[in-house]
Amino acid sequence: MKASQLAALSLVVVLGMGLQGCVIAVGGEGYDSYDSSSDYRNTEKRNRQYIASLTEGTTLAAVEAELGAPNFSDLVTVDGVRYRVMYYRTHRVQADGNTTRDECTPVVFADGLMIGTGDLALARVPSLN
Repeated sequence: MKASQLAALSLVVVLGMGLQGCVIAVGGEGYDSYDSSSDYRNTEKRNRQYIASLTEGTTLAAVEAELGAPNFSDLVTVDGVRYRVMYYRTHRVQADGNTTRDECTPVVFADGLMIGTGDLALARVPSLN
């Protein structure tokens, strides 16, 4: 083998070793980087299960400790009652990689204590309906 061929082969081997463990992902039609992972499905499932297990009077701090920061949050004070609505992603409406309010379940708090979840609880907040 000639010296130039040996040098070229050595270069290919060295470059190839640098690529070991690399993964190249190419999304197909209708997929994006968010869709290609099951992370969002796991998060949605965990959020649904936790929200379904909540009981009236659960503290805002307890929910944030379990689910983390909400995807969206509203805060309003009406007649001296401080309402906070925290929206957590629980399902997918459109596979675009973005989380929108219609893909979230609202968790409603009055003065730091949960009063309910979902649209019915949201309707109890006077200025949001």
